[in-house]
Formats: sequence, structure tokens, C-alpha cells
Amino acid sequence: MDHDAFLKSTAELLGPKGLTQDHELIEPWLTDWRGRYTGRAFALASPASTDEVSALVKLCVQHGIPIVPQGGNSGMVGGATPDETGDALMLSLRRMNNVRRFDKDAQQIVCEAGVILQTLHDIAEEADLRFPLTLGGKGSATIGGLVSTNAGGTQVLRHGTMRAQVLGLEAVLPDGQVFDGLTALKKDNRGFDLKQLLIGSEGTLGIVTAANLRLLPANRGRVAVWAGLETVTGARSLLRYVERAMGNNLEGFEIVPDHCLTSVLDHLPDARAPLANRHAWNALIEFVSSSEDTGALRERAESALAGAFEEGLLEDAVIAANETQAEDFWLLRDSIAPAERAIGPAMQHDISVPVEKMPEFILAAIPKVENAFAGTRGVAFGHLGDGNVHFHVLAPKDATPGDWEDSEGKRISALVYDLVAEWGGSISAEHGIGQLKVGELERLSDPASLSMMRAVKHALDPQGLLNPGKLLAKT
Repeated sequence: MDHDAFLKSTAELLGPKGLTQDHELIEPWLTDWRGRYTGRAFALASPASTDEVSALVKLCVQHGIPIVPQGGNSGMVGGATPDETGDALMLSLRRMNNVRRFDKDAQQIVCEAGVILQTLHDIAEEADLRFPLTLGGKGSATIGGLVSTNAGGTQVLRHGTMRAQVLGLEAVLPDGQVFDGLTALKKDNRGFDLKQLLIGSEGTLGIVTAANLRLLPANRGRVAVWAGLETVTGARSLLRYVERAMGNNLEGFEIVPDHCLTSVLDHLPDARAPLANRHAWNALIEFVSSSEDTGALRERAESALAGAFEEGLLEDAVIAANETQAEDFWLLRDSIAPAERAIGPAMQHDISVPVEKMPEFILAAIPKVENAFAGTRGVAFGHLGDGNVHFHVLAPKDATPGDWEDSEGKRISALVYDLVAEWGGSISAEHGIGQLKVGELERLSDPASLSMMRAVKHALDPQGLLNPGKLLAKT
């Protein structure tokens, strides 16, 4: 690698705003959001257009420079963090934050990769529309990152993952060519759906520069419910009941064990339990409607909950009185991860199993892990409607942070992933593989699937320069 020649050409291409070697400016982006990985990079490039990204990638190919694309750096698996060699160029898409086109009538918006999710929400809301994907990191997560990782969130039950929101895509390929697939077509049978190949590829097959996204009519009605339940299997029965009773008005169904609720109440000084009595399990349910107001929707929700109570499917429930209380319910749910982290070291697993098996998986997996690793505590919560389990294993009280995760913690994760494989699930539900799960993907994946992914990677990126060591192990 001839870094000097490369830097000279890159500086001419991007200008002073587009390239820096200042360690103080680069350093905040070298550690992943969870603090698990810290790498090195010899420079940080911040192109302002797709043409600049394309030209930059061509320079990287010419000089053999590895590229690590990065959006908001809010990922959970180290997928946007360079390795420790210092050979890689960090490529930030944050300057590419324009909305290129907004068609309110067609309910479509073309955003560049650096647009923040919260910004997209605000733009849609001003036009009486909404973007049907949200998550805890919406204030920092970027569109490019969400596409590259096929992000999920709390609305997947009704609307699907990021993959379902993308109508068209623009990306720079590993040789610098620009894939222009932004046009939204209902029917297009010209071979492979190449945009879907790029979605979820974690920057290993192409660098997402823009996306054409679908929008939906804004909600006229919204009703949030907090329900107390005796068992997690009862939560599934309640889910099926409200699905039948409320149809497409059901947008979210989250399950929260009492341990998680206790942790959050201890963590948030002003938080209050929604129900007077405590319950072994809780469900946070959200109903929405774009055609009826909150009053009408609330009446239907009350009727559905009354029927569920008569069927013995819940022990107690409260409907949020207003938007503030609804947001308070969601704050309890969204604060589980930091609250559990505040307790001490934990191994946190983002996994999925078939929806119909999720309660039984939780009931089987927790005691197996706790029996195999004395002093640990298994905790499971998440999106019951789509089978996504956030499976945390809390360390024993005498565990040493850092050492425990690197020793016993790794063995715990291996057991958890073995159990997931036995139950026909996935070791990554919504956060990707990154560098955290590369080894487990190699160990547990179907050989044919791995072979196909490696073949695609080699065909598009024969030099292995795009986000090396992520998703697939280096070969």
C-alpha cells in the first residue's frame, strides 16, 4: 500500500472537508457503540456525493486500501469498526445527508445514506405521513446503516424489517461502479433483485449511498396497553387473540418479564410500574389506525381486552390515557438493555426462533444456561410478534467485568447459539453479524449457504477490500 500517494490523490478529490488524519477527529469513531471493539484507521474520508464515493473506491482499488463504511456508528456487533492493523480507510457517509426527492402523493422519499432516522420521521410527520420503522437509536442511526444491516425494531410485526421499506437503492460497488436502482417498480423481472442482495450485506458487497423508501399515511389513532400476565405461553395466546380481534390495527407486541421491569424501575428514578400489582410477565401492546381517531380505536381496544380478560388470557391491563403515558410505557421497554447493563456484566444475544416456538424456547433455554453456568441469571424479552428474543445472561455477582465476558461469557454464548440452532432459529435477528458473530456463523451455518455467500463476495469484491472481516471470515 502506498498511503502517501493515495492520500495525495484523495485530498485532491475530496478537499479539506472530505479527508482528515487528525487523530482527535478520527478517534471517536474507532470504537463501536457498545465499547467492545476498538480499531485503528490511517485516515477518515467523508465524501459529499455518490460520484465522490465512486471515485474514492476506485482509488482504494488502485492502491489496495481496505474500506470500512460507517453511518451513525450505532451498531451492536462491531460491523462498522476497523481492525487493529491501521491499514483501513474509514469511510463516513454522514455528510451525504440530503433528501433528493419527496413525492407525497406516491408516498415515497429518496434519502441519502447519511440521513438520520429521526430526521426522516420528522419530515414524514410534517407531510402527514410516517416511516414505519423505529428503534431506540433513531437519533443517531442513519439510513445507509439501517439498509446495510436490514434493521428491525418494534414495528416488524406489522410492517417488516428495513428490507420491506426499501423500494429502490443506489450503491457504489467494490470496483467503483454505481448501481442505480432507485426507481420503484411494482413489477421488474430482469433477473436477480440486486437491491435485495445489497440490503443486509453489512457493507461487504457495496456502499449504500441512497435509498428510495416507502412511507405510510400518518396514524389518526394510537392506543398503547400494558398488560400483566401469568406466563410467557399465555402471552402468545393473548397475541393470537388480539390479532384476531384487531387485525391490522395491531402494530407492536412486546413481552417484558418482571425482572426486567424491576431493573428499569431501579434504573430510572422517576419511572413507575404501570399496574398496581406485579406480574410474572408483562405485554406492551400497541394498536394504531390511519382511518379512525384514538377515541374509536380505544373503544375497540377496550372491547378486545375485555374479551381477553373473560377468556383468562390476562390478569390485569391498563390503557395509556394519553400520548405521554404511551411514551412512558415505551420508555420502560426501551430502557431494559441499559438497565440490565447497569446491574453488571452480561452476555446479550439478539436471536430469533419461530414465533410459535418462542415461549417454549425461553422456558427451555433459561434453565439450561443457568444450570450449566452457576450463579448466572437468564433473562429474555423482546418482540413476541416476530420471534425476536433478546436473551441476556447476567454474570454472577463476583464476576470481573471484561475477564468474565472473554472467558465464561464466550462459552455461554456458544451454548445459547447451539440452542438457537436446535430450535431452528437465527443467531442474529436484527443487529447483523459484524465481527462479533463471524465465528459462530461459520460454525453453525449451513455449508451451502456459506459457500454461496463466499462466492458472491469473491465475485463482487475479489480483493476483499470492502469491510474486511465482517459478516464473513477473511480467507
